[in-house]
Amino acid sequence: MAVILITGGARSGKSKRAETRARAFPGQPVYVATAEALDAEMETRIARHRARRGTDWIEREVPLDLVPALIASDGGGARLVDCLTLWLSNLMHAERDWEHAVSELAAVLPRLKSSVVFVTNEVGLGIVPDNALARSFRDAAGIMNQTVAAAADEVEFVVAGLPMKLK
Repeated sequence: MAVILITGGARSGKSKRAETRARAFPGQPVYVATAEALDAEMETRIARHRARRGTDWIEREVPLDLVPALIASDGGGARLVDCLTLWLSNLMHAERDWEHAVSELAAVLPRLKSSVVFVTNEVGLGIVPDNALARSFRDAAGIMNQTVAAAADEVEFVVAGLPMKLK
């Protein structure tokens, strides 16, 4: 069992890298999608991801209740969670206690039997956002990423499709 966190900027190749890593474990991989198709653009993105992955994945749509989904899918193939930053956004939008949810996620990881590969965005490398909501999200994402990275066995940073091992 391994917990792997893959981070990087938008369109850096994170998801493709995570798919490769998840497929390397035995068993049928499980794709845990946190995105919701709330508009046509997101529908197109989701369709593109599905087409690239192919049909050998078990799919679970989990916009909010990630920890129960990881527990329910434990014992089979590796789970790929794509992505933590969308999950965080969903939690904040639903006015859920994201700090508790992130702590709960970090606490359950050592108890899982099947590997988990997380995708997350690195949002702290750009300019300081000009509004309070964006700053709050950036700060929350940084805290979430640090928390999951501390619990992970491996952490990779992907730039231009190339992974760099951080941990």
